[in-house]
Amino acid sequence: METLKFKTNIKCGGCIATVTPALDNLEGIAKWEVDTTNPDKILTVKSDNGLTANDVISALKINGYNAEEI
Repeated sequence: METLKFKTNIKCGGCIATVTPALDNLEGIAKWEVDTTNPDKILTVKSDNGLTANDVISALKINGYNAEEI
């Protein structure tokens, strides 16, 4: 299992609700969470083999959110 971390602009529960379908349906994600209390709004993704940072970034971008791998 691999852990990917991203700085995002996902700020609140409403934002999380918006990205949930995209992240839940992204193949290779075992678990994900966003720390909205962190100033950088850190998205942590636990993934199985084959998932890339660009896959996550693209899925968020489609929904109007930015992510930068850290």
